[in-house]
Amino acid sequence: MSRRVLLVEDDRELRATLRGALEVEGYEVHGAASLAEAQALCTHLADAHWPAGVDLVLLDLGLPDGNGLQLLEQLRRRHGLPVLVISAAHDDGQKIRMLDAGADDYLVKPFAVGELLARMRVALRHRGASVAPAITQYDNGGLSVDLNRRSVVCHGQTCHLTPTEFKLLARLVRSAGRVVTHRQLLADVWGPEHVEQTQYLRLYMGQLRAKLEADPANPRWLLTEPGVGYALAESA
Repeated sequence: MSRRVLLVEDDRELRATLRGALEVEGYEVHGAASLAEAQALCTHLADAHWPAGVDLVLLDLGLPDGNGLQLLEQLRRRHGLPVLVISAAHDDGQKIRMLDAGADDYLVKPFAVGELLARMRVALRHRGASVAPAITQYDNGGLSVDLNRRSVVCHGQTCHLTPTEFKLLARLVRSAGRVVTHRQLLADVWGPEHVEQTQYLRLYMGQLRAKLEADPANPRWLLTEPGVGYALAESA
């Protein structure tokens, strides 16, 4: 199941960059650009039995309508989920105040995305969740996939996938060599409200096979486990 992240960041470009990097790692991202939007989203998620719906919060402090400290304090009064502060401020005093207020970590912008991901894994492990780095590359006898570059090459030719086709393939790449159930694929690619709509899965799996497999009726890479789900053949 995808881990869900609440990303509170007002910089549109950085928010898009972080969203893309997190989604490649298999996270489901809920984004907010202001304190009010984040608070409204928290209320909405609370109605949906939050924090069960969110596993971690990435929180910018310099929001256009307030200080992220207000949201941190709100979160700490109600929940124990990990909160990582991301800020342009280098002030050691502010770092100490945020950590004392309940932040699990504090990263100063600009930071490397790889470091952020590693710190997120540490924070989640401290809450008892086992998190390993995601598999983002796949190479097997003519099929090469690089999730970071959103690149799919089949027999030396670039293969152009729709966003949903790529998202489905990416989910299988992250579990290469293992069967992913129909319900899990539907939840991770289309959302938990679609777990019964297996026609989506059959349609897009057929489209993927038509683009990637030399013989879609006898697939080499995109394998079926009858009555259970699908698997991408183990990477070479």
